[in-house]
Amino acid sequence: MEFDRLKGKFTIQQVKMLNPLVLAFIGDAIYEVFIRTYLVDKNRELSVHKLHIEAISFVKAHAQSDFMKFLEDKLTEDELIIFKRGRNSKSGTVPKNADLQEYRIATGFESLLGFLYLTEQIERLNYFLNMIVCLKENNK
Repeated sequence: MEFDRLKGKFTIQQVKMLNPLVLAFIGDAIYEVFIRTYLVDKNRELSVHKLHIEAISFVKAHAQSDFMKFLEDKLTEDELIIFKRGRNSKSGTVPKNADLQEYRIATGFESLLGFLYLTEQIERLNYFLNMIVCLKENNK
């Protein structure tokens, strides 16, 4: 499947109507691929196990919650609405290693990424993803 086939499939209005957990489903995948690609690029000599451990430090709910707290004041009105819809969604079970509040904020974060991806706001998506990488690098 070519990514070009996805171009123009969703209008902003259609994406706004999607369940925020569907947006989080997409956002989670986009975030995971970005982080894994970043880590492989920066650490080509690491084993898969060590790459996985590094990836966890970016993708766990606690980290996503911290990133979102840093990014929240940089959101547009539409982005903030999407984030809050995702954060306030009832998703069922919370992973045993996550606190409920952090998990909900992480879900809002993933919803935001899914929204930006599906609405083809790639520059804005890259802005946030690169800001996260810089934040993580500066806090090592």
